[in-house]
Amino acid sequence: MYHLINGAEWRSYEECVAKLLPCLKDAVSEAEDLIDEFRWHEMKVQVEGNAIQSPFIDFLDKVIHGNFNKLNDVQLRLNYLSSEMKGMGLREVTHHFAKSVRPVTTSFVSKETKIFGREKEVKQVLGFLKVPTHPKRKRATSSINASTSTSSSNHVNGEPKILSLPVLVVAGIGGVGKTTLAQHICNHQRVKSHFELIIWICVSDDFDEERLTKEAIESCTGKEAKIDNLDSLQRAISNHVKNKRLLIVLDDVWDDALKDNGRCWEMFCAPFASAQEGSAILVTTRCPNITKAVHTMEPVIVEGLKDDVFWNFFKLCAFGSEGSSNDPELECIGRRILPKLKGSPLAARTLGRMLRMDHQASHWSSILGSELWELKQKETEILPALRLSYMYLPFYLKQCFAFCAVYPKDYKFEKACLAEIWVAEGFVEPQGGVPVQDICYQYFEDLVARSFFQKVNGRYVIHDLLHDMAQKVSEHDCFILRKKSDFDKVPQNVRHLYVLPSSEFDDSNLLRLCKYMKLRTLICKINLGKRTCFVMDQWCSKLTRMRVVSCAFTNELPDSIGGSPNLSISTGTSCIRAFPSLTILQVQSCDKLSTLDGILTQEYIPAIEKIGVDFVLSYCPCQLKGDIWSSNLASLEELSISQCPELVAFGGAEAVANIKKVQIFICPKLKKADQIFR
Repeated sequence: MYHLINGAEWRSYEECVAKLLPCLKDAVSEAEDLIDEFRWHEMKVQVEGNAIQSPFIDFLDKVIHGNFNKLNDVQLRLNYLSSEMKGMGLREVTHHFAKSVRPVTTSFVSKETKIFGREKEVKQVLGFLKVPTHPKRKRATSSINASTSTSSSNHVNGEPKILSLPVLVVAGIGGVGKTTLAQHICNHQRVKSHFELIIWICVSDDFDEERLTKEAIESCTGKEAKIDNLDSLQRAISNHVKNKRLLIVLDDVWDDALKDNGRCWEMFCAPFASAQEGSAILVTTRCPNITKAVHTMEPVIVEGLKDDVFWNFFKLCAFGSEGSSNDPELECIGRRILPKLKGSPLAARTLGRMLRMDHQASHWSSILGSELWELKQKETEILPALRLSYMYLPFYLKQCFAFCAVYPKDYKFEKACLAEIWVAEGFVEPQGGVPVQDICYQYFEDLVARSFFQKVNGRYVIHDLLHDMAQKVSEHDCFILRKKSDFDKVPQNVRHLYVLPSSEFDDSNLLRLCKYMKLRTLICKINLGKRTCFVMDQWCSKLTRMRVVSCAFTNELPDSIGGSPNLSISTGTSCIRAFPSLTILQVQSCDKLSTLDGILTQEYIPAIEKIGVDFVLSYCPCQLKGDIWSSNLASLEELSISQCPELVAFGGAEAVANIKKVQIFICPKLKKADQIFR
């Protein structure tokens, strides 16, 4: 099922496919819910020890209502959508960018084109390429000494022979100006004087050695290369560049260049070893894996434009000039729009085009009040450009990242907590006997390595523009409620919802969320006082597909908590994983909790592996019965109890003897605690 979604996403720039994609995602989610429901009935039969009863009986009773069969309905929808996709040619989609999405670039820029705020980066590139301050003749008798780079050379018959060309990488997120910088370098007078030959190749995500070598030959000769034999092509390009000081620019290189364990990259580069010493390759990329794999010198990192420089560029995009004779009211609105763009030149061009269409203050204010992802954009503008990075992710990472759009901008993620939620959401693919937590951590590190998360003071954030992109790709699935009027904007099939603190919200508002029956995630940061438990009770009883519920201001669990087969509960800062699929239970800051006996049973959490109880300030002595660990929770592997000053018993050392890891901290009334430290 997932390959259908993945295929449609690669063609989502087409309007007909963009309309189909939300329907397809909804149908697949419906199928997932049915599978989860059957698994719950299957687990229920196992727990009850009824070998005679089939889980299908209860399951079919649940999904068939009169003449309506939910199972058949979902199957028919999937069949119809699959047929539609086949008609659109989406069943066998090639995972490469269309030219309309990723236009071909060249080294040429118009004479009027001005580069803004890149003096530092230009100086860095010229320095790394060993371009002299005072240009010499192109065929200088003594070539620039490249011994300071990591390229290697020797001498054959007295002539310098390069074993590998030095590679300088210009890296940065999409739309930040890497290609513009490379174009400026190619047209810099000192560069043109220093290099005898400059070859520009727009690589994109199709790193085909034959195609790229042909383009290199055509760049050298001005004629089409009609040979199809790669060996002949490589001999030809080697002869063309022999003993010439050469600059090769490979623009927009993606991870595809590293296929076959880097063999394709090495094969493409091999013929250029005949070039004169002092030659180099300049690579532009948004992919950290490329930067890490091919660079031979310190990469040049291109970031957003700063302050006044960015304002001048924005004015050029929005007003057509950098002058100060623009409408003061529009300039005031423009300055308020600027922070949204995070210094991105492509984002400035995108909004500049929209603003330039209408110089009425009302139009500009409308753009100011809109989220970037809500604005209709052309295929080559900022969010479609950033979406290309998302497209290149494996499907399981797409799910994980797109889900993060439910959190507000600048949210500080903790790896462990987010990983647990990904498990609850069903995003994690089993890998044999590898612990699920380890798989989640690897997912997270993969996204960090691809620059989807940035580490800040021990936690992680998503760049604002990437967050806008995440909101765009999940606009039908994720939604954030900020104010009362947002209730009218919630997508009908929303699956993940975040409620920010607001004085406009009350329990009647929040009870309206019960109509979104497909919700899987509900994170609420509203303090309703004593009404909190009542609202949660309504959610848990009516929203039966919930997998994660987080309520920041509650200290008790509602009676209906067992109504959802795959629910995860969060109270305060805790995460309570539940029911048949529950592997982790964490209870934190529940100041009225007196016992967990009602929850810690095989019936509720048969698959539990880890339990944590932290900072429980009970008004009466809290006791956890010993038979909970020894008989009911046979799968439990880790138990952690900390800062529970009223806890007086947990069953003793014998009760937890079979648990692999037990930790007890700051529980002064706990008896015989010293027996369990091992």
